[in-house]
Amino acid sequence: MNHIERPSIDSDLLRSFLTIADSGNLTTASGRLGRTQSAISVQLRKLETGLGVALFIRTPRGMDLTPAGETLLPKAQLIVDELAQASALFAEPLTGQITVGLPDDFDGLVLESVLAGFARAHPGVRVRAVSGCTSGFPEAVRNRSMDLAVYSDPDNEEGETLCVEDTVWASVSKPLFDPAGPVQLAILERSCWWKDLPTSALRSAGREYSIVFRSSSFSALQAAINAGLAVGILPASCMGSDLQALTPKEGFPRLPRSRRSFLVSKDAPGDLTTAMIAAIREAHQSLPQ
Repeated sequence: MNHIERPSIDSDLLRSFLTIADSGNLTTASGRLGRTQSAISVQLRKLETGLGVALFIRTPRGMDLTPAGETLLPKAQLIVDELAQASALFAEPLTGQITVGLPDDFDGLVLESVLAGFARAHPGVRVRAVSGCTSGFPEAVRNRSMDLAVYSDPDNEEGETLCVEDTVWASVSKPLFDPAGPVQLAILERSCWWKDLPTSALRSAGREYSIVFRSSSFSALQAAINAGLAVGILPASCMGSDLQALTPKEGFPRLPRSRRSFLVSKDAPGDLTTAMIAAIREAHQSLPQ
């Protein structure tokens, strides 16, 4: 196939390429883009066919860029950024008000990027943000006290996907308790799946445990785990560099993955909702994978 016969490369293919390159993993990329892994694979093959080169090497760790992929990376980012700027060139400034619900397990930098970044990009919009447990968000969206919410649950089948994320057992490498004894457990005391999941999973695995810390605050739960006082469950995105994920090798059962999605009220302002969803997606992509 010569260069005249090659199909044109659209920006959607480049965005998928950039997401795979950033995450290094097709599963993670599909979660970020809200598409199936097979659909992302088809897009990648289409891009590679169109360019006539291989862009990734599949390894046990995931997807590594080939030299051709490394060459394409900065150019693809430039093209996508310039297209975004062109789209906004003649757009009318957004005005109005939006109420958004955000999980309190979002990284602080992500929250800052969403709220401060959105405020800088759209100074004419008033944003009311609610950060907390997402179990009440579906009802808040249904009764229209929230325009938009990010909802998280293993059995979540509602809304547009933000990502699908692992739930992990988190501990410091040198806890203050005896790792050989009963599991010293930190519990998130909420009326949702987070409360009962760790105890039911340990009982199913035949592991003894003792609940030594309870809190309704996600940040307090993280603090107890970081201090080495207990083991707890966290979203994979909340695992700091000082924490390790405990696996079946250490006697900890696998946990269900959680699906995060966008729930939108029927009366939500469409243009503001679209802009806020884009801001949340962009901020979420900054999380370490």
